[in-house]
Amino acid sequence: MQKRLRTSTLLNEEKRTTIWFLWLFYSVYLIYDIFYKYILPETPWLSDPGPVNNSLDYIMYIVILALLPISFYLIKNKNPWLIKYIYFISFTLINILNEIWFYLGNEVPYSNGNIVEIVIVLFSPIFVSKRFFYLVSLGTIVKFVIVGIVIKDSLVVLPLLIVVVLAMIAYILLFRFISYVMAVRDSYDKQLEGIVKGIITTLELKDSYTRGHSERVAEYSMTLAKATGSFKDSQLKSFYYTCLLHDIGKIQIPDSILTKPGKLTSEEYEVIKTHPIVGAKAVQEVEGISENIDVIRNHHERWDGKGYPDALKGEETALLPRVTAIADAFDAMTSSRSYRKALDLDEAYKQIVEGSGSQFDPHLVDIFQKIYPEWVDYHKQYHSQD
Repeated sequence: MQKRLRTSTLLNEEKRTTIWFLWLFYSVYLIYDIFYKYILPETPWLSDPGPVNNSLDYIMYIVILALLPISFYLIKNKNPWLIKYIYFISFTLINILNEIWFYLGNEVPYSNGNIVEIVIVLFSPIFVSKRFFYLVSLGTIVKFVIVGIVIKDSLVVLPLLIVVVLAMIAYILLFRFISYVMAVRDSYDKQLEGIVKGIITTLELKDSYTRGHSERVAEYSMTLAKATGSFKDSQLKSFYYTCLLHDIGKIQIPDSILTKPGKLTSEEYEVIKTHPIVGAKAVQEVEGISENIDVIRNHHERWDGKGYPDALKGEETALLPRVTAIADAFDAMTSSRSYRKALDLDEAYKQIVEGSGSQFDPHLVDIFQKIYPEWVDYHKQYHSQD
């Protein structure tokens, strides 16, 4: 299946913030440079301006201009988060060399401390990134310490103290931003979970035998996915919500087929096999779900390529749908249906193991065998509440 590409909200926000950062950086840098190095020395009230130009200034101009096409490239290739690091590191390193080159052996008192550095420190919280904030704050402080030690001028302490004060202000702003973001995210997660569970409840009203199936499959899948060690918590959260909806396509299947007590005919089975495609289409525009839409579409694929709807083979099916396939099969076997009773847990375990390399990913089956006791505990705990 060709996975539908979609730019996430976070990527869009990072891109937007990076563009603001670039506008701010170039505007402040150019205005400050023109005023400080070309207009201020010509004013009559500046009695002894001293040499304000440095040969390394031209290297700085070349570097910041060269960074523009790099920035466009990174934005185009959906890596805008790198840009702010590249700009800060490049600007700071050249600034260190620039100031040491200019002031070392020069009797002119230290009076630098570019306003761009102050702007970057003060506005670093707009990215809502602790890592970038710490890099900017500590990097700028270290820059002044290095310059001060090399040129041996105590006046470096003044801009250093200013940076420390501004870093403290930025720190407060950053953590206020983070607290707001966390509050909004938690509220969104609760709303999304409520909507998802509401949809699942509606689906399960159609078939009493599948009641609780989606929730159990999601819990089994989460345990197995965590055990692979391949996913971050944020990825697992999105996976959990998608897993709850893995059978959402069944909502369009007639009750006469979905709850039929006997064996399905070939035509009826073909109708059942449409539910992954229908389910995937139903959630393709839902933020927080669509990122793992292949879980819905491909949880009935098999390792040997004999599954549906796309007959994917082996790793052609993504990892999370392969995880869901094991959890879905296990819960289906250990739950009563209109046409059969639930299998014993150990019998279901045996069938999963026997399906290794044919129906299921053999590596995931190996992990399943290790975490099987956790599934047993969850199964018993869940059904003890019945």
